[in-house]
Amino acid sequence: MAGKDAGETGRIEGKNAVIEAFRAERPINKIYIEKNMNDPVLKKIYANARERGIVITFLDKDKLDRMSVTRGHQGVIAEAAAVDYVDISDIVKTAETAGHPPLILILDGITDPNNLGAIIRTAECAGVDGIILPKKRSALLSPVVAKVAAGAAEHIPISKVTNLTRVINDLKKSGFWIIGADMQGETIYYEYDYLHPTAIVIGSEGNGISRLVKENCDILVRIPLYGKINSLNAATAATLIVFQAARKREEAGYRH
Repeated sequence: MAGKDAGETGRIEGKNAVIEAFRAERPINKIYIEKNMNDPVLKKIYANARERGIVITFLDKDKLDRMSVTRGHQGVIAEAAAVDYVDISDIVKTAETAGHPPLILILDGITDPNNLGAIIRTAECAGVDGIILPKKRSALLSPVVAKVAAGAAEHIPISKVTNLTRVINDLKKSGFWIIGADMQGETIYYEYDYLHPTAIVIGSEGNGISRLVKENCDILVRIPLYGKINSLNAATAATLIVFQAARKREEAGYRH
């Protein structure tokens, strides 16, 4: 489903996140910058904002601290248009025109904004073509998510859907293989080749992939663990699997 979601803000906090918003040409209405700035990156942001005709307000650090919801504004907060969600078909078409089989990440029940932000950053760095989130049981694309993602949310298409199971079945009809990350998976994650159109499903830390979604996966892969702790957090699991997929694809000659 394309468009914006009520309740999701366009506020951006932190130097990297604001710089990446500029690079992505995201509309920014106003920027708040810490007074008496000596940081060269903040000076660069200020100059860029002036060039774009963005309203700039200088504030004391205490006022920025009170405005901040991330507790890590780094001297800059921007008010921007909310991120637009895209249709899944747009993600697939973009990948196909780029000359490689689409690689999509499906997040099932990732409600922690720090995890979501870290996964978005990982996915963008690994060349994932897009991310699918459920409308329910998912963290919002909040300032915390944007800050942790370090601007990656500006560069990777994100789709939000009502029914993950229905979307998975539609993807399967389109030729996708659905690969679920599960502690009980029969296949070790590095044994799969990821060379077909692939959607990787990552579940929450507490509950993993939901039952219906798991039943509709083609293959369940596991990450072998050798210590006393029996699970990884969702962001770490996603990192291992998507970079393995990226490595396999690069070895096969697919480049983003």
